[in-house]
Amino acid sequence: MDYKAQNKEMVAEYTLVRDRVPDAADAFSALHKATMSDGNLSAKHKELIALAIGISKQCDGCITSHVRGALRHGATLDEIAETVGVSILMNGGPGSVYGGRAMAAAEQFSAK
Repeated sequence: MDYKAQNKEMVAEYTLVRDRVPDAADAFSALHKATMSDGNLSAKHKELIALAIGISKQCDGCITSHVRGALRHGATLDEIAETVGVSILMNGGPGSVYGGRAMAAAEQFSAK
């Protein structure tokens, strides 16, 4: 899967949501900003947690978004790999499939 292309498509599709239900989209955006900023947990660690949940929920868009977020906040490929490992532990087979997708996304977004 081309995760960079998927991200562009996801952003374009979300624009359609924003146009139709701007109050809901704005509320979600505010919740995301409030939740994912540094606090007792760093933004990087919150992104890694969200990535693990995205893998658990088998959500490609979540994986794309939170791999990018984790990398932007300084996560390494090894930290993402350990997050994938925890996801496999907690999800078995589905965790290994979607964890592989998370690693592929991380490789694509971290490539120079």
